[in-house]
Amino acid sequence: MNANEHPTREEDFDLLALGALEDDEKKAIESHVATCAGCALKLAEAHNRIALIGLASPPAKPSSEVKARLIRQIRAEAEGKAPSPGSVKDEASSAREPWTQWFNAVLIPVAAILVFVTVYLWRQNQIFDQQLAILRATVQEQQDQLDEDRKVADLIAARDTIVVPLAPQSGMPQGSARVVYNAHSGILVYDGQLEKAPADKSYELWLVPATGNPINAGVFNPSTGKTSHWVIKLPPGTIPKAFAVTLEPAGGAPQPTGPKVLVGPLS
Repeated sequence: MNANEHPTREEDFDLLALGALEDDEKKAIESHVATCAGCALKLAEAHNRIALIGLASPPAKPSSEVKARLIRQIRAEAEGKAPSPGSVKDEASSAREPWTQWFNAVLIPVAAILVFVTVYLWRQNQIFDQQLAILRATVQEQQDQLDEDRKVADLIAARDTIVVPLAPQSGMPQGSARVVYNAHSGILVYDGQLEKAPADKSYELWLVPATGNPINAGVFNPSTGKTSHWVIKLPPGTIPKAFAVTLEPAGGAPQPTGPKVLVGPLS
């Protein structure tokens, strides 16, 4: 990658924080981070993860041999018998050697493994959260559909509910539908199939009351061969004398202006 590109792998930030990237990759990411606030934040989060891993590692205690060697050196300096530079160097080197070997052989591999495990678990947690969100949305959708089905079932079972078939009119788009309506609650259910409306038109369902102006009960643009279905709440107590579907300008109209496509009078 070059300095203008975002890192393509999220783990590159952890590898950079750990110091495990090659020189070219390291320079490219560091140059990009210097000018990109989003990637700088990701690198800071990676440094925090590495620091937490270091704090989580068990403390290492020096061996008794190293401790005794340091005590002898301190006492010799206090008595004015400083060891020769060569002996100090040899002892310091020999004291450092076990630590260096332990660090190279144990700490670095363990830290690298912990970094990759952390990144893997973080990614798995993201995937799990996404799947959980999808599952919750699906469950909510099914619950909403179940609630609607129960309302429709209760509506149909009510004694004062009416079912009105809507018949197609001559020379109009063909189809059929029915309206289930309860004046006491004001709940209306529409189910029907119609040919697709012209591009600049929409269908609109109307409740035609015994007195007063028609009431808009839904604007729709059906797909060919698919059933349109919805439940709508209208003002309770409205007594209809008919239901009708008209062809209106796209988006519907405040009052019917177009031709009647489906009509269902109350007998």
